[in-house]
Amino acid sequence: MGSRLPLGERLRAELGSPGRARRLESSPRSRVWRAELSGAPVVVKQLIEGPEAADRYAREVAALRLASRADPPVVPRLLGTDPAERVLVLEYVAAGPPAEDWVVGYAEALARLHATTSTDDAATGTEDAAAGTDDAATGTEDVGLLPAWSAPTRDDVGSFLGLAQALGRTVSSAVRAELDGLMDRLSRPSGRALLHGDPCPGNDLHTGNGVRFIDFEQAALGNGLVELAYLRIGFPTCWCVTAPPQPLLGAAEAAYRTAWRRATGTDAEGDLADACVGWLLRGDALVQRAHRGTTDHLARVPDKDWRWGTATARQRLVHRLGAVGRMTTDGSGLEHLGHLATAMRDTMLIRWPGLRPLPSKRP
Repeated sequence: MGSRLPLGERLRAELGSPGRARRLESSPRSRVWRAELSGAPVVVKQLIEGPEAADRYAREVAALRLASRADPPVVPRLLGTDPAERVLVLEYVAAGPPAEDWVVGYAEALARLHATTSTDDAATGTEDAAAGTDDAATGTEDVGLLPAWSAPTRDDVGSFLGLAQALGRTVSSAVRAELDGLMDRLSRPSGRALLHGDPCPGNDLHTGNGVRFIDFEQAALGNGLVELAYLRIGFPTCWCVTAPPQPLLGAAEAAYRTAWRRATGTDAEGDLADACVGWLLRGDALVQRAHRGTTDHLARVPDKDWRWGTATARQRLVHRLGAVGRMTTDGSGLEHLGHLATAMRDTMLIRWPGLRPLPSKRP
């Protein structure tokens, strides 16, 4: 049963007869096979019935088609689709283990992925733009193909400030004013970058020709810095959380900005500190997807710790507080928030001295 491919007559006619098939490990939301069609290796993915399955399928198909503009490629080729069965057939991409400095190539590929849709009203959005190809006209016509990225909410801010008070820290009016300004900035439409939505270790395939990304079920359009922030803030939507050493982190962020500039002809807009604070505010970024939107997870932290993947909630939160504290205490306009974040981190380390730093290497 596990090797039976969900390929209808149309896909078989288009792509060929299926041969050997082997079920691969995947999330609870999908079934994935490595197979052969007319002797060629492919990957078959089916989004299974469940909450928002049709939306997740539509996002993945749209994102893969948009991302196919990149050259060299940053995603596997989409070979065929069956919307009725929520099936995608993808090019099989042979990948190996990531290198020690994997975050540099990851960040470079992430920028090129983001740039396949983002023009910010400039004339180009892909590396083909200078040649005047049809793909050059990206940007405004891409709006609506994917949902806009969702910013943290006022409820998230309230939960974060409640945690600060539960840790014995006073929340000043200056902190509240800075957070009000931050929320105004994050809630404004900003950028049309193709956001992966879940750019975690494991959703990146490291090949001899660069990184390719897979699993675009949460794809959206927005500012690419909200995903570049993953490197500093500790991969907030991911079970596999890592904290790259500072030299690699700096090299990766520089690689992102260089690749973005090369692809778009512009500098990346926005504030990386704002993006990192946005992730700090989200209690849902302490739990796996099935548990998001169910309760105030930040409110649970003083009384309970829990493990998700390679780190616990308190480990993740201590790391994020430290990252925000370092980024916002030197003329960023979020200085008071930065001092609060540092004080909250200090309190947590005193209260729970056994908390260890996040792992610096991915498993």
